[in-house]
Amino acid sequence: MRASRLVSLLLLLQTRGRLTAAQLARELEVSERTIHRDVDSLSAAGIPIYAERGPHGGVQLVEGYRTRLTGLTADEAEALFLSGMPGAAAELGLGTVMAAARLKVLAALPPELRARAARLVERFHLDAAGWFHAGEQVPHLPTLADAVWEGRVVEIDYERDDRIVHRRLEPLGLVLKAGVWYVVARSEEQIRTYRVARVAGVGTDDGAHFERPQEFDLAAYWAESTAAYERGAPRLEVNLRIDPDWLPVLADVAGLLTIRQAERLSPVGGQDPDGWQHLRLRMEWPNEVPARLLALGDRAEVLDPPDVQREMLRLAQQVAQRYAAADD
Repeated sequence: MRASRLVSLLLLLQTRGRLTAAQLARELEVSERTIHRDVDSLSAAGIPIYAERGPHGGVQLVEGYRTRLTGLTADEAEALFLSGMPGAAAELGLGTVMAAARLKVLAALPPELRARAARLVERFHLDAAGWFHAGEQVPHLPTLADAVWEGRVVEIDYERDDRIVHRRLEPLGLVLKAGVWYVVARSEEQIRTYRVARVAGVGTDDGAHFERPQEFDLAAYWAESTAAYERGAPRLEVNLRIDPDWLPVLADVAGLLTIRQAERLSPVGGQDPDGWQHLRLRMEWPNEVPARLLALGDRAEVLDPPDVQREMLRLAQQVAQRYAAADD
C-alpha cells in the first residue's frame, strides 16, 4: 500500500505541480504527517522533491522532472518487480538507488501495468537466504563491487581455516548464492572463487586496472564451477533408522535433496520394533557426517557403516564427559 501511495503522490506532483501538504493529504486520504514522512522517503530515494513552508509554500518536484518509460508488456513489468532483492542491493550499497529506480519505473508505467506490478509486490517477496541462517557480515562487498565495475585490481587479506593469506585479485564478478556472496576473480592467471565474508581486508593496488577477458562469461563460469564442485564433493553412504516425525530434522541435517533421493529399506524381519523408517542416504563430506547426525539425538540410529557408529559414540562420550564435569 505504501509503495502505491508514494507513486500516487509522485504522479500528483508531476501532473498538477506544487500542492500543499493539506491538499495532498485530502487527495490521498491520509494525514499531513504521513505526507511529510512520504516526502522524506521520496527524497531519500533520490527523487528531486522538496517542500517549502509558509503561506505560499507547498510540495513540488524540481522543475522539468519527469519519469517516462514505454514499451513494457504486462509480463515484463511483473518480472521486473519480482526480481527485486532489496537486501542484496543494500549490501552492495545500492539500496537507495534501487528504491528510486523502482519508484520511477512504477510511476512511469501505464495505469493498468502499474496496478499489476503493485499487486505483485504486495503478494510476492523474494528471500534468498536459507532458514536459520543469519546474513553474513560483508563489509567489503561495496568496495569489491566497485572494483568489479571499474575493472580495478585489489589486494585482499583472506581468511582460510587456519591462517590469513594475501592475494592480488582481478575481480570479474559477484555472485549471490543462497544468501552467500562470492567474488569470482583472476589470480595468478587462474580464475577462482572467494567467499566475500572471509575477506578480512581489501585495498586497491595503487589504482591499477586490468583488461577483462572478452571471452569470460560469469553465468557460464558459475554454472560450470558449481556443477564440478557438486560432482567432486566426497560422499558417504549411510544406513539408518529414524522416527518418522524427525524426518524434517534429518532434512535440515542432510539436505532436502538428499532425503528426496534416499532409498527406502525394508527392516530386518520385515517390521521395525518402533515403527521407524529405514533409509539409505548418500551424504556429502564424510568427516562431517557423524557430528551432523548427532543432531538427531536418540530419535535415529545409524546401522551402517561401523566407522560412523564409532565416531558418533566417541563424540557422544565427549559431550557426556563435558557436561558431567560441569555438573560436578
